[in-house]
Amino acid sequence: MFKRINGIQHIGVAVTDMDDSLKFYRKFFGMNIPFFDAVAEAPLMDIYTRNETITKRASMIVNLQGGAAMEVIRPTSFEPVKASFEIQPGDLGIFATQIGTADVEAMHTFCIKNDPPFTSELSTRPDGQKTFFIKDLDGNHFQYVYSGHQYVDHGYPSIGATSCSIGVKNIEKARELYSDVLGYDKVIYDSTDSKDFASTWSDYGSVRRVLLTQTAPPGGGFGKMLGENFIELVEATDREPKTIFQDRIWADTGFVHLGFDAKGMKALGEDLKMKGFGFTCDSNDALDMGTTKVHCTYIEDPDHTWLELIEVFKVPIIEKWGIFLNVEKRDPLKPLPDFMLKALRFSRIND
Repeated sequence: MFKRINGIQHIGVAVTDMDDSLKFYRKFFGMNIPFFDAVAEAPLMDIYTRNETITKRASMIVNLQGGAAMEVIRPTSFEPVKASFEIQPGDLGIFATQIGTADVEAMHTFCIKNDPPFTSELSTRPDGQKTFFIKDLDGNHFQYVYSGHQYVDHGYPSIGATSCSIGVKNIEKARELYSDVLGYDKVIYDSTDSKDFASTWSDYGSVRRVLLTQTAPPGGGFGKMLGENFIELVEATDREPKTIFQDRIWADTGFVHLGFDAKGMKALGEDLKMKGFGFTCDSNDALDMGTTKVHCTYIEDPDHTWLELIEVFKVPIIEKWGIFLNVEKRDPLKPLPDFMLKALRFSRIND
């Protein structure tokens, strides 16, 4: 049976003010097209919410110019709490998300002019590329990085998410999942250089960081939009890292999961279980999220970072016109036609 991880589909981020956060992400990341926006119970997540079913509002948003989406979550059955400590590079879990831009300096000028809660100075990553960080309304760190990928040009200075940085205790152990199982097997850099971290954090110690991508090109219906995507593993080498969601639950504020576009979920599940990374929760079939139908599962990396696998069955193209796409029987490697992807622009929210 065919099985494949096509690449990063989205980054999950939980916030305290949904509407203000969505407006922020439209302004600074160009993520102005929602795939869905719905309030529902989340029984799938009981294992990560102290065995109580929570209710949450979730909105999947995308920048049509390219890159991965973001799933923005705001619990409605409880008040989310932040980490009780300042999250540092190397702390266990997702501590930063990267946003692509063709012109880092122009993007920096845009951010300075529009004044997010924090904007760092320009710096460089280990690969020598210019970069900088901003914080969103909840203090989550987003890093602008160079990307030469752009699916369409709508005049916005950035594309969507290209990667995220994940703190791990041991990079070699973590690669048993990320490289050997999920397919992020190509090393872009392996470095202890952290000038870009120093521009934003003052006391994080020393780190080793490895940037990975897939040898296989991105596939699936949205592969053209996604482009090349990456995972950065960061290991604190001179301190004991903290667990970002220690004593908190899924949907408390922060980067709650990394979502992958998957095909052949049942076969993937058998493979993952055999390799020691079996599903921790499984919707078992098509999960209805408004007008979107997907099969969702979760696994954990060796340090218990939450990773979501999503097999898409039905997505809205122009929901207000009743136009949907059933992808269940499509060739799993065949991209969606351009006219269909570009039709998503009719769902754009303009502020």
